[in-house]
Amino acid sequence: MITDDQLDEYRQAGTKLRVIRDADVANDVKGIVLAWDDRHVLIRKQNRRVLKLDRAYTYKPWEQER
Repeated sequence: MITDDQLDEYRQAGTKLRVIRDADVANDVKGIVLAWDDRHVLIRKQNRRVLKLDRAYTYKPWEQER
């Protein structure tokens, strides 16, 4: 699970993240962190839609390889 410090760092820097939800690359989410709580993270996608995702998913900068 991603820590509060990592999420805050990504949010302040405006880092585009890759959220890996399963083994299929097509299901990855690209966006920036808006907010979070104990169980969920709000991610804004490029088309300005907001997703509420579980913190148990893998979060890494988009530039890093999967």
